[in-house]
Amino acid sequence: MRHLLTGAGSGIGHALARLLHDRGDDLVLIARSADRATAIAADLPQAEVLVGDLAEPGTLHGLGREVAGPLDSLVHCAGVVTLAPLATARLDDWHRQLDVNLVAPAVLTREFVPHLRQSRGTVVFVNSTAGLQVSGGWAAYGASKFGLRAVADALREEEPRLRVCSVYPSRTASPMQERVRAAEGVAYAEGDYMSADSVARAIVDVIDQPADITLTDLTLRTRRVE
Repeated sequence: MRHLLTGAGSGIGHALARLLHDRGDDLVLIARSADRATAIAADLPQAEVLVGDLAEPGTLHGLGREVAGPLDSLVHCAGVVTLAPLATARLDDWHRQLDVNLVAPAVLTREFVPHLRQSRGTVVFVNSTAGLQVSGGWAAYGASKFGLRAVADALREEEPRLRVCSVYPSRTASPMQERVRAAEGVAYAEGDYMSADSVARAIVDVIDQPADITLTDLTLRTRRVE
C-alpha cells in the first residue's frame, strides 16, 4: 500500500509513519522545510519526502503534480495548538491554527483526490475530542477542529467512492501535549495519556478496513489500565 502523511516528524504522525514503514508500505511525507525533509528522510529512508509548509497553505499548491500514481490513503496528522481565552487571543495564533489544522488539510486533499480516486482510497482526518466539545481557552483550536470535521463530512458526500474517516483522539502522550500541559500549569506525566503508538494502530485499522465497509467517525479516549 502507498500512503501520504502529514505530521510524520513527531507524535501520532511519527508513530504512524514508523508503523507503516516497518510493515513495508510505501510512504509519501510532507515536511515544512528542506532541513526538516532531510531529517525525516534520515529517519525513514525508504520514504519519499515533499516540502510544503502547512502554516503557509499557498506553498502546497501543485504538490499533487509531484506524485505519480495512486495513493491508498491520505492521513492528516499534523496539528498545532496555542491556548488563550478569547479576550486575549492573538490574531497570529488564530491564523496559524486555522491554517495548519484546517486550511492546509483542505488544500492537500484537493491536491491528492485524483490519486485517491485511482485506488478508491481512504482519507483520514486526525481530529481531536476538541472537535466535538470545547472548553475555555481552546476556542481557536476547537474552531479549527470543528471546521475539519465539516471538511471531512463534505468530502464524504462529494467523493462517495472514497472512504473518509474523522478520528478524534483525546489527550495523547506527545511533545505537543507536554507543551499544552505546561500552558495549563499542570505537570506532564506521559503515563496519564494514551500513547501515540496506540492511536497509530487505531488509524491503521481504519485504513485496513475491508473494502465493502467504511468507518466514518472514531473517538479514542484514554483507558486507565493500572
